[in-house]
Amino acid sequence: MSTFAARLPGLLFALLLGLAGLGLAKLPAFEHLQLSALTIAIVLGMLLGNLVGARLPAQVAPGIAFSQRTLLRAGVVLYGLRISFQQIAAIGPGALLLDVLIVASTLALGVWIGRRWLGLDRDTALLTACGSAICGAAAVLATERLLKPEPSKVAIAVASVVLFGTLNIFLYPQLYPHLGLAPVDFGVYAGATVHEVAQVVAVGNAIGPEATDTAVIVKLTRVLLLVPFLFLLGGWQARRDGGARGAVSVPWFALAFVGVCALNSLVTLPPALRGWLLDLDTLLLATAMGALGLETRFARLRALGPKPLLLALCLFGWLSVGGYWLTRWMV
Repeated sequence: MSTFAARLPGLLFALLLGLAGLGLAKLPAFEHLQLSALTIAIVLGMLLGNLVGARLPAQVAPGIAFSQRTLLRAGVVLYGLRISFQQIAAIGPGALLLDVLIVASTLALGVWIGRRWLGLDRDTALLTACGSAICGAAAVLATERLLKPEPSKVAIAVASVVLFGTLNIFLYPQLYPHLGLAPVDFGVYAGATVHEVAQVVAVGNAIGPEATDTAVIVKLTRVLLLVPFLFLLGGWQARRDGGARGAVSVPWFALAFVGVCALNSLVTLPPALRGWLLDLDTLLLATAMGALGLETRFARLRALGPKPLLLALCLFGWLSVGGYWLTRWMV
């Protein structure tokens, strides 16, 4: 009880930021821009942290840290309710292989360009690459739990994938008439290359229901690839830190994520319960994002320089152009 009491002030503070993100995301202006509650919450946290961060009472620190770690993991686990194995089977082997190639190539390019060409540190390159490759902010947050980087590196990775993912909302519908893709094939292309789930929905809606349904299924399958990525990253971390040869640091929340996906595949939850759990998941992730924002200072972001954004731009170009040609070849 004493631990809970110590965490309560900061937890409530972060929760208010998450609730504010949820409320603002429902306003017409933000809905039109397809800005998610997660994006708004981290921006609110950053603004507040930079305005009054130095004057925040020390009592909020334990709850803020709890939100950044435990609530984040719980949110990643519940994210599995958005995916079923039946959806994955429905997209066919070509689209599934496309997802795998897109994720693997984007991760490899991100680390290589970030480290070799731009001279970025390992954490910034990996966080930016996984956000572009897999599922935007959710992938960055899940990877953060293994890397444990500075909050400013998490924030710049989230900001970069949100920036270029939002650009896709306006770019892809304009490109559609010139790509020579049927609506279903365009849905595969969008689902395999657009950063965030909400952005995928926005792009698909601009084309039609066939494109939207296909894009969301392909995108959610891509989200599931977060699990093997976390396992591989955990094993690499164990070897790098001097663990036993071949030992793998298993992220428990990744296993729980798969378990929730399996539950969603085998059991049909009552719509009201499922809707409540999905809302809870969004709130947990938004609260974690708000807490991360509070610990992010613009001075630290400036210290990172323009290179993380340049890396995200390179990956955006690869996803848009390379992903298109891979789609034409494989689907």
